[in-house]
Amino acid sequence: MISSSVFDYVNVLNKAMDASWYRNELISNNISNQDTPGYKRQDVDFQSALKTALQTSGYQTMDGKVGHVRTSALEVSAYTDYGGYSYRIDGNNVDPEVEYVELASNQIRYQALRDSVNQEFALLKAAMK
Repeated sequence: MISSSVFDYVNVLNKAMDASWYRNELISNNISNQDTPGYKRQDVDFQSALKTALQTSGYQTMDGKVGHVRTSALEVSAYTDYGGYSYRIDGNNVDPEVEYVELASNQIRYQALRDSVNQEFALLKAAMK
């Protein structure tokens, strides 16, 4: 992590990209196990971690909130979806169509995050000129 307030957004975006990459791996794993009896799908919920981290800050502006987010609070881990409905007799709750949609959505999110990081660095580069 870069420890300057200039890079606050970059640090948060970096954590979001890490979570998105991890989610991509989990969704791919779900698709790979769509025929495994008893397999329960796994996922990551970065949005809730970010929302909680931003809400616990007493600052009113987004810059203030992002500037005081502890990046360690943005660490996410996989959870197993036991509550997902299974229409199969073998107990597997992976719906391949849903997983493919989630995979495409997550890839778009990752590309948007990457573009946002690039834009932040472009702004810093322009400011240094």
